[in-house]
Amino acid sequence: MKILVLTGSPHKKGTSAMMADYFIEGAKSAGNEVVRLDTAVMNINSCLGCGYCRKNNEKCVQDDDMKYVTKELLEADMVVFATPLYYFGITAQLKKVIDRFFAPNETLRTQNKKAMLLVTGAADDEIAMKAIKLHYWTMLKYLNWQDSGILVATGMRVREEMENSEFPEKARKLGESIK
Repeated sequence: MKILVLTGSPHKKGTSAMMADYFIEGAKSAGNEVVRLDTAVMNINSCLGCGYCRKNNEKCVQDDDMKYVTKELLEADMVVFATPLYYFGITAQLKKVIDRFFAPNETLRTQNKKAMLLVTGAADDEIAMKAIKLHYWTMLKYLNWQDSGILVATGMRVREEMENSEFPEKARKLGESIK
């Protein structure tokens, strides 16, 4: 299976980056092909809502790094969204990518992909994760994609807390479970 991991953190050594690392390690050990794109360091503009893609065979008017994301996105069997929780939602960097799904929207809705959500957050309370989960489930329902799991790591303020928790191993096992 080809898995695309889209990370949204601007912190290359942050908690969600670590969770993505462990997930990828597990997924690769299970024989999957994994492509990781760190959206926070890519040159990706916001969707303009101009409709150019609707008249031009799903091609976006913008010439930025989203063309690389779209190529991998269309080839992937599974998309994994890995993000820290920023004010009850995904990071702005990852949200820009998701908003740009608008260009290949019709193709994405017919591909029956699988998806996962990996989230880390400083909040100790699961209620803080409610909105991000709802956004994820709503997006999957719209795209006709199948949810293959959510891993939420609460109370993870810094990398050291993540290193001393059960979450890296849970992420690795989640990756290993994908066949």
